[in-house]
Amino acid sequence: MRRTIVNPIIKDTVTFLQTAEESGGKITEVDITLMPKGENPLHYHKTYSETFTAIDGALGLKLGRKDTKILKALDTYTVEPGSLHNFFNPTDKEIKFNVKFRPGHTGFENSLRILYGLAADGLTNNKSIPKHLKHTAIIVCMSDMNVPGLLTLLYPLLKRMANKAKANGEEQKLIDKYCK
Repeated sequence: MRRTIVNPIIKDTVTFLQTAEESGGKITEVDITLMPKGENPLHYHKTYSETFTAIDGALGLKLGRKDTKILKALDTYTVEPGSLHNFFNPTDKEIKFNVKFRPGHTGFENSLRILYGLAADGLTNNKSIPKHLKHTAIIVCMSDMNVPGLLTLLYPLLKRMANKAKANGEEQKLIDKYCK
């Protein structure tokens, strides 16, 4: 299994330093390189915390809907389960940061591998969002990523789609193709 994955659409890289399996479920640890103005959507996780540490450059964290924190090199901040947040690159240069997920989360690890693999195969749009709603459902549910707004309303549908994809083997096909 590759330790470093690259999203060819948005050019971000993720290096897995320690997986949930390697740590006996205690931690997932990754280093992320984020391109200028890159970010992920505002979201929360129900089952794990995330500890962010800036390594090279300034890392922006949006906390809730209004608060913003900028981490400089070696600054650390932990987002607890259930806390609305996102990360972003507020600069015009690529940045590097570390994230520790506690407890470790294999579903999160697999969701990143699948998302980056779909991007490499031309199965995402130019913002790296899967073209097929079924793939989005699998990734969202697998990663414990909960997004406020429209996706909250759609979550029951996404969950049903993800469960169906799991039952008919489609989720496992994605894991076999992108996560082995």
